[in-house]
Amino acid sequence: MTAGVDLGDPQAQAIRSDEDVVRVRQLVRTVAVAVRLSLVDQTKLVTAASELARNTLVYGGGGSAEVSVVDNGRRRGVRIVFADDGPGIADLDLALTDGYTTGGGLGLGLSGARRLVDEFDIDTGPGRGTRITVTKWSR
Repeated sequence: MTAGVDLGDPQAQAIRSDEDVVRVRQLVRTVAVAVRLSLVDQTKLVTAASELARNTLVYGGGGSAEVSVVDNGRRRGVRIVFADDGPGIADLDLALTDGYTTGGGLGLGLSGARRLVDEFDIDTGPGRGTRITVTKWSR
């Protein structure tokens, strides 16, 4: 148990407000430290998680993040699943294009978040929400 986080069980965090986005970042950092990711990898994962949590809130209308420790027999890592029941992404190829944004902001976008993690999987479609799974492995 680390700072109130049971590393044996996935930790769920609702994403319904800006404060929840902050809570997701804090939870991800706590788990990343416990798994002993390097400071650089912690920063990459927390940055990606922040972007994806914000997207879940803004574009998905809210949803959840589930953070868990994974082990492939050689190393440990952190896996995060972001899920929402929003409108889905109509043009996934466009949404994954570097520099693409729908918000007019300077966010990383999906492509930036994808570059910051070791594994990135997205399941989405018009009218069926979005589920993004990311994993960052210890070195």
